Amino acid sequence: MHAPFRSSFQTVKPEWIDYNGHLNMAYYNVLFDESVDELYPQIGFGLDYLQTTGCTTYVAEFHICYLRELHVHDQVTCTYYLIAHDEKRFHSYQELHHKDGWLAATAEGLTLHVDQSGPRVAPMPQHIQDNLAAYAAAQTQMPDPTRISRRVSLKR
Repeated sequence: MHAPFRSSFQTVKPEWIDYNGHLNMAYYNVLFDESVDELYPQIGFGLDYLQTTGCTTYVAEFHICYLRELHVHDQVTCTYYLIAHDEKRFHSYQELHHKDGWLAATAEGLTLHVDQSGPRVAPMPQHIQDNLAAYAAAQTQMPDPTRISRRVSLKR
């Protein structure tokens, strides 16, 4: 498995632009989320997994840092880093890069494995835990650690 994963290019749509003339904050979430949908089948998640097991993933927490404005028709790609994982959850970090190479935004999330029959948080099957471990081991580069586990506060 190649890590970190880099998504295909996505294009900022005109209807995503706000009255300030740049990408509305909600659509950064869309870009991050759609890129993960490309990665998930490699780990073992996705619609097939949900349909056969009744289990899926829910994002419990997600933080975005907006670093540089995106505009209509900009093309971006997203990288995905696995920071940590256990049997029921995983901590990830993503970077959204403009096609010219500059960093537009970062996102950090805590994702839960959920048995929808409850719904309740439940352990992932061993093969998915193994896939997550293989992904983590394959990461030959890691992001700037100062961007991870940040908190929101006023600096004094």
